[in-house]
Amino acid sequence: MDIGTLDQTQTVGDFIAKYLADIGVEVMFGVISIHNMPILDAVARQNRIRFVPARGEAGAMNMADAYARVSGKLGVVITSTGTAAGNAAGAQVEALTAGSPVLHITTQVDTEFADRDRAAIHDVPRQPDMLKGISKAYFRMWDANSAIGALTAAVTAAISAPMGPVSLEIAVDVQRSPINTKSKIYAPQPVRVQPNLQTVADIAELVKTAKRPLLWLGGGARGAEKQASELAKRGFGIVTSTNGRAVVSEENPANLGAFNMTPDSQKIYDSCDLMIVVGSRLRGNETRNNKMPLPQPLIQIDADASQGGRNYPVEIFAHGDAALTLQALLDILPEQLNTDANLAFDIAAARAKGEGHMRDVLGEYQMIAEALQSRVHSGRHPWVRDVTISNSTFGNRYVKIAAPHLGVHALGGGIGQGVSMGIGAAIASGDTKAVTLLGDGGTMLGLAELITAVDENANLVYVLMNDQAYGVIQNIQDAQYDSRRHYSKVAVPDFGKLCASIEMPHLKVSDADEFGAVLDQALAMDGPVVLEVDMTAIGPFAQAFAGPPAGAAGNGGK
Repeated sequence: MDIGTLDQTQTVGDFIAKYLADIGVEVMFGVISIHNMPILDAVARQNRIRFVPARGEAGAMNMADAYARVSGKLGVVITSTGTAAGNAAGAQVEALTAGSPVLHITTQVDTEFADRDRAAIHDVPRQPDMLKGISKAYFRMWDANSAIGALTAAVTAAISAPMGPVSLEIAVDVQRSPINTKSKIYAPQPVRVQPNLQTVADIAELVKTAKRPLLWLGGGARGAEKQASELAKRGFGIVTSTNGRAVVSEENPANLGAFNMTPDSQKIYDSCDLMIVVGSRLRGNETRNNKMPLPQPLIQIDADASQGGRNYPVEIFAHGDAALTLQALLDILPEQLNTDANLAFDIAAARAKGEGHMRDVLGEYQMIAEALQSRVHSGRHPWVRDVTISNSTFGNRYVKIAAPHLGVHALGGGIGQGVSMGIGAAIASGDTKAVTLLGDGGTMLGLAELITAVDENANLVYVLMNDQAYGVIQNIQDAQYDSRRHYSKVAVPDFGKLCASIEMPHLKVSDADEFGAVLDQALAMDGPVVLEVDMTAIGPFAQAFAGPPAGAAGNGGK
């Protein structure tokens, strides 16, 4: 599509701002610096893109990541060179793990000094090596002539499956350099991997003979909701990773959801005679380090060819876009498969048992989980979660979400990203409040971005579970280290006073019975609000969550 023609543009910085606006970018996150000022000055003068000034580059990257997940659009973040680009690295690893379409525009010292280790201010001679390690792809804009090509390549890579964050490095003197071009600006289109039709035909033959087939849906199946739901209608059972939730409605009785490692889910796997894994890495923390028996034959569909058979041996690997491959499969399958009519009932029973066990584990916190469950799903709220005990227990599985893009969590297990992710999700969701689950320990890492939430009037509720400790670490220390609780006690501020100092509304509950009513109050308020849950007053969970067994993969755990 022809978006527009560049007219009267004076510098590369002007061109970058116009290019991004013309291809549909509405929001950019970042921190201003002398090294990115030519671009941000152009953004401000053109006044077509909303710039959200974060308090740190890590927060800006988390915001762009969550914005991309919830909006389905390209997330854009801009940082400075050197230390600033490094500050964003951990958050960019999260975006890489989640496969989020993010464009990271970062900078470089003047080209005459770049890569030469001559001690120019902000110079990091091996910055490209760092960026390559945390990016799906890396590009450098060498001069004004390469501007349109570098931008188009970077955006295309970010939005093409398997999606991921792409770093584009632009030296400050290149940003300031004049540009003279009449190039038309076109919106980049994602490259979609077409499936091999013979592979699809071979999969279809196996499906036709299966009585109890299962689909395991991962984050890479987002975008294939229509096709996956149609397979469920034709007789497939559904199970998901935490990142593939709601690709098929979580209200569908044939959907086990992310209750994928319970004893009853294992019984389902043992009874099934086919599994197709779509867009999932079968991560260790959801497959008992790849030792959990899965149905055979096992088939895998993925847009990333390198994932084929990586964690489990497969009968057939289909390299292809999830939606295109499943649609090709549907096109040659009968309208109704000859499957076991009891499969959906068995899955519904297994999920009910998993949910029942979850309620038993939660104790008093069941009321908090139920209140969140009813509001989040019915209100179609984005459900954002940091790494905390509450997410590892009920947040990742029990609280249903209404659509796959509404689920955002720290998939890589890194603590402290929820405060910023909540802001990105809130900006993406507009009038619908984002509900963000935090722990007190993780909140300490993102504390400064609470001010960003206030400045931007981000429409969200922070549900802050405060046990004044790294609770899961203490539980692991109790279970595996004879209760030697070293380094796991966390000093936290008085959150009421902290919120007052930054003009952030603050509500607090010390009784689980009160939570639902106070949550309704928070959801009705304008802008951001912290709803603090005093876990020291409510008491412990009925069963301590101590993470995985020693030596097994975890959930990030703090």
